[in-house]
Amino acid sequence: MTKTYYFTSESVTEGHPDKIADQISDAVLDEVLKQDPYARVACETAVNTGLAVLIGEISTTANVDFQNIVRSTINNIGYNDPSSGYCGDNISVLVALDKQSPDIAQGVDNAIETREKDVYEEVGAGDQGLMFGFATNETETYMPLPIYLSHKLAKKLADVRKEGILNYLRPDGKVQVTVEYDLNNVAKRIDTVVVSTQHSEEVSQEQIHKDIKTYVIEPCLDEHLLDDNTKYFINPTGKFVIGGPVGDAGLTGRKIIVDTYGGYARHGGGAFSGKDATKVDRSAAYMARYIAKNIVASGICDKIEVQLAYAIGVANPVSIFVDAFGTSKVDEGDIVKVIKENFSLTPSGIIETLNLRKPIFSLTAAYGHFGRDEESFTWEKLDKVDVFKKLLV
Repeated sequence: MTKTYYFTSESVTEGHPDKIADQISDAVLDEVLKQDPYARVACETAVNTGLAVLIGEISTTANVDFQNIVRSTINNIGYNDPSSGYCGDNISVLVALDKQSPDIAQGVDNAIETREKDVYEEVGAGDQGLMFGFATNETETYMPLPIYLSHKLAKKLADVRKEGILNYLRPDGKVQVTVEYDLNNVAKRIDTVVVSTQHSEEVSQEQIHKDIKTYVIEPCLDEHLLDDNTKYFINPTGKFVIGGPVGDAGLTGRKIIVDTYGGYARHGGGAFSGKDATKVDRSAAYMARYIAKNIVASGICDKIEVQLAYAIGVANPVSIFVDAFGTSKVDEGDIVKVIKENFSLTPSGIIETLNLRKPIFSLTAAYGHFGRDEESFTWEKLDKVDVFKKLLV
């Protein structure tokens, strides 16, 4: 019998409490950037029954109606009916936002590399930290299959609700996919699919099971990866009427593994949503994905992980590391050399390369920051493939 292993990833819908918080934080960021592209934003959100709270630091010339942003974001997600227990128009919104600390700002405004020369030329990293980017050729999006399928199911779950196909569904939901791999890291089959979806009181679980299989699972999953032994758990508690912030509190940045690679690759720990691009937690993770995707697309390896690390107030990364997991056709040290020669990895360089001063971040706040084909996801472009292909000559 061929030996195998199993790997599981999850995704959540836009109505999940943590994702509500992420979407509010990025909606605030986008509104600020519309008026002030050079603003400093670190906005976090907490939601609970009858309540949404904005906390963090924002330094900007923008005049922002925070109350309206919070309420409209919640309504647009689908929490717009007071009878559901949580409605954008009927909650209390508390705003507790300060300006960025001047101690941090002085290092961001003027990086140590140029500060020592008494000139103002380079932005410093907004914090210390390590960021990872990953890519694999097992899917057309260069994402790991488990998280790719999980996002696909979660998005479909939201779509059938919004389109009225299953009008008894409510915004909150979670999905999970377990893939069986052989020891050559090739996906053999889908072993388990979990779908938990909020619903109205009157619908039966039998109806939900039937409809979720027909309208969500079957259109999303390749039938060749499904077999008679694939297990399906649909609303396994038996009931999911109470959901959203009424069922559980939500916080910005609590779904960082859903946001990235579903646990298939390492994560530096920093969250993305609500942060402007001087925060390398976000921008350097986008750049690392951009680099990793172009490397794999060049054909020099099957998968790769790129780590960048920064010190607060310092523009250039303190380290660059790559791991191709034994799949590289070239020396990994040569890959790092090409990265250094062809990518500007300072915060200013990343912002310019990926065009990150625009209000593009609300789209990222649900269904993953990577593996998307929207035009504004500049870190997904494949325009640096040739610089890595040269290593094969």
